[in-house]
Amino acid sequence: MAEIFEVMMVLSFGFSWPMSIMKSYNARTAKGKSLFFLCLILSGYACGIASKLLGGRINYVIVFYILNFVMVGIDLLLYFRNSKLDLEAGRDLEAVEA
Repeated sequence: MAEIFEVMMVLSFGFSWPMSIMKSYNARTAKGKSLFFLCLILSGYACGIASKLLGGRINYVIVFYILNFVMVGIDLLLYFRNSKLDLEAGRDLEAVEA
């Protein structure tokens, strides 16, 4: 039963990442995104994966952790792409992170 709740938790977070990726891709700006937040979420999923691997509790739930990790990684890469586009366009990134 605990695994079902874990899957529900990971899925509920996971549904938002495709929308975030599309928004990042289409916006072509890093405004409104937080590098710290993305890194924090990415490290959280990495810890979830590590917990499964080190605890010997490898089951189907790890697939959802990996999928979310990949999606956050894609959003992080888009953040760097968009930051570069912001710099090229002369946008002030200091205001983005504030």
